[in-house]
Amino acid sequence: MAEHESPPSLKDLDARLKRRRAAEFRNHRAEADARERGQGLSQALKIGVELVAALVVGVLIGLLLDNWLGTTPWLLIVFFVLGAAAGMLNVYRVMSGMSQGVGYVAERQEAEKADDRGKY
Repeated sequence: MAEHESPPSLKDLDARLKRRRAAEFRNHRAEADARERGQGLSQALKIGVELVAALVVGVLIGLLLDNWLGTTPWLLIVFFVLGAAAGMLNVYRVMSGMSQGVGYVAERQEAEKADDRGKY
């Protein structure tokens, strides 16, 4: 008995479908990689801007108060340190995911606890 083989047209169709699926998978993966790189770059820029902005604001406040009160360079030093601390706190908040609005996490946790109490 001869083996029953699929007609050439079905084998050809199957091969084309496999190639198309593989191409779509590669395209989807490439788009996902590009999106992830963009998100990473966005986070890096956000961290850099927040750190530099806090330092600039601290230095400007220190300079203005020093010129106004005549205490050069003491308030500049104090506000530089405060600006650096504020910048590091902003970086910590961004990296730990605490950059949501004030009370956002607490409200969500309370809602989850209420849901859990209703289940039992």
